[in-house]
Amino acid sequence: MSDTNLLSPWIRRFLLEYLVGDRNLSPNTQKSYRDTLRLLLPFAAKIAKRPLDQLMVEDLTRDCVRAFLDDLEENRQCSVATRNQRLAAVHSLARFIAGHRPEYLKWSGELESIPFKKTSRPLVPYLEKDEVDSLLAAPDQATDQGARDHLVLMFLYNIGARASEVAQVQVGDLTLGRSPQFDRSSVLIHGKGNKDRRCPLWKKTAALLHACLRGRAQNEHVFINRRGEPLTRFGIHAIVERYAGVVAETMPALAKKRVSPHTLRHTTATHLLRAGVDINTIRAWLGHVSLATTNVYAEVDLDMKAQALALCELPGKRPRKRWRDDAGLMAFLESL
Repeated sequence: MSDTNLLSPWIRRFLLEYLVGDRNLSPNTQKSYRDTLRLLLPFAAKIAKRPLDQLMVEDLTRDCVRAFLDDLEENRQCSVATRNQRLAAVHSLARFIAGHRPEYLKWSGELESIPFKKTSRPLVPYLEKDEVDSLLAAPDQATDQGARDHLVLMFLYNIGARASEVAQVQVGDLTLGRSPQFDRSSVLIHGKGNKDRRCPLWKKTAALLHACLRGRAQNEHVFINRRGEPLTRFGIHAIVERYAGVVAETMPALAKKRVSPHTLRHTTATHLLRAGVDINTIRAWLGHVSLATTNVYAEVDLDMKAQALALCELPGKRPRKRWRDDAGLMAFLESL
């Protein structure tokens, strides 16, 4: 049995050489592809009735992959978006193998012919200004934990960053003035796809950071837990959801919304758009590659739609004036 027919050497090369060396994909994308294979390979081994390390490349048949995708939706209760994400990883693996071994081109084509499922795009959730204000006021800033939680919420709303991006911000990524009144403070965000962007900080955010980071080293993470360890994206999720639950007790409208760090990201974009910031600046602010991704915020704001409709509103009926009743026009015609 040739090693090129075994799947396991290809998996190793795909994960360690192709994704890291050739594509330089972000760690989160690498983990997503890895997790897809962790689910797919035991499933394929069960169907092929082989030990996992003896799986052949062609054991990943079109029918096997389709059955795997159906299992994700039916038994694991995954969304269509997750199904499509897993299928994208399978497509990428098939292209990689066929690119090195042309004899697998037909096999690769069969896997790549499995289509992505269409899915409806839900409305982007965001918070109104009074809901954001209540969320920011929820932590008890008299305690160390409450002060940190308030800063996390403020930072998320100020920057519109993803939870994973906020979790990895270090002290050295911040550019703060010598005084809290410095109005050109900013932070360097390390975004998806290893793309960096710099975002401005409000005076209030900069002042809170000044108070929080005294004596901290440049290579330390800005947001840490009670044990002094860096907050993870899951910890940031927990902070947002905890205070959203507190606020929802007094604001019934908020109880109907699923509030997460990404909801605050959507909120930042929507509020920037309402403030008159152009869509391309918002794209750069959020770190979107395509402007089409940012354009979704132009569709969600009902207030802006109402304003646009008012500009197009037809005026009331105007009485028609017959040209024969215009004395000036008649005199001009008679003079010709």
